[in-house]
Amino acid sequence: MTSPDTPSLDEDPAGANTTAALFRLHDFRLYASARFIGTLSMLIMSVAVGWQVYDITESPLALGYVGLAQFLPMTLFTLPAGDIADRIDRRYIVAASGLLETVAAGWLILLTLTHTGNVTWFYAALALFGTARAIMAPASRSFVPLLVSKAQMPRAIAVSSSTFQMAVIIGPAIGGFLYLFGPVIVYATCMALFASVSVAFLAIRTRTKVEPASPGVGPLSRAVAGILYMRRSPIVLGAISLDLFAVLLGGAVALLPIYARDILDVGPAGLGLMRSAPAVGAIVVSLLLVWRPLGRRSGHIMFACVAVFGLATIIFGLSTNFLLTLGALTVMGASDMISVNIRSTLIPLATPQQMLGRVTAVEMLFIGASNELGDFRAGVSAALFGTVPAVLIGGVGTLGVVGIWMWLFPALRKVDRLSDVKPVT
Repeated sequence: MTSPDTPSLDEDPAGANTTAALFRLHDFRLYASARFIGTLSMLIMSVAVGWQVYDITESPLALGYVGLAQFLPMTLFTLPAGDIADRIDRRYIVAASGLLETVAAGWLILLTLTHTGNVTWFYAALALFGTARAIMAPASRSFVPLLVSKAQMPRAIAVSSSTFQMAVIIGPAIGGFLYLFGPVIVYATCMALFASVSVAFLAIRTRTKVEPASPGVGPLSRAVAGILYMRRSPIVLGAISLDLFAVLLGGAVALLPIYARDILDVGPAGLGLMRSAPAVGAIVVSLLLVWRPLGRRSGHIMFACVAVFGLATIIFGLSTNFLLTLGALTVMGASDMISVNIRSTLIPLATPQQMLGRVTAVEMLFIGASNELGDFRAGVSAALFGTVPAVLIGGVGTLGVVGIWMWLFPALRKVDRLSDVKPVT
């Protein structure tokens, strides 16, 4: 069931497909605000945790474990969370997850105040945070199609991405600045922001359509249904797996503290700017997409942008100049934003509404978790081969994935207009 101000997914009333019309929707405003706040707090906290753990251990591998601690619970809980998102009001799921994130931030405050030198407890707090993210992600990410019409989808996703990227820009910079006053201030700020996300989602009026339980069909079978549908849809499978391997190989965010301290010597404030640089490129692109959504040759554009991401990663890895590094990171964010916008529009349009939560869970498991696993991969590679070779390996690997996936998934490569994409029957 939807709220009175939400158009049907098949309707396209005159004047509805504009940015102003989207923000006249009460629930979309709340959703975009909560997405901004949740991302802001997550990025603020990640800067503090990364710097604090590296300061305690001075170990690249320890930074890899920061990602692994969040990846493992996402592996365990994301698929069940997708089934739950199709069977329970998604507002309540997100609100409960926000409270778990609040508890995780409070735990980090306690660890800091007790001056523990055992980073294992930091990993435990991050595992709780990863659990909250795993439960929240399918419910939150599958919300936009419930709030807007099909014609509004590309623009709504671009708006949502813009608010997300604004938080990505501001969050690390705020995190780096607040860390100058101590990590307790950082984590206390995050506690307040996480709690406000719960309040915002509870204020959304839209009631999600709940799929009735089928007799004799257990939770595992329902969760696996999302994977089975993905296998039947080459567009969905290709889009999800392309991003998974690109992020797994090309992600170098976990190594930014090493670049900031040991290679570029720019300190916590420089680390915050480096973490924000990809979002600067991303938000410029996302604002352009809000103004002018993509038209034709969407599949080719997505592959091209992933290739640009790989090339920019190589430049970042080789750079010893702070401005060149910021430029490479900005290009990485810009190219990634276009591919993310295409994928985020393709998957809901190519998926039946009654299983969108489960398919979104598969997407989050493959892509969201790959961010943390990619951080772990980067940390291990840096420990084995050195920081710069680890980044170069990832960039070259990303280019290889683009070529292979263009050959494996011709249906994805041939996607023209996004609005023409339909679910597989």
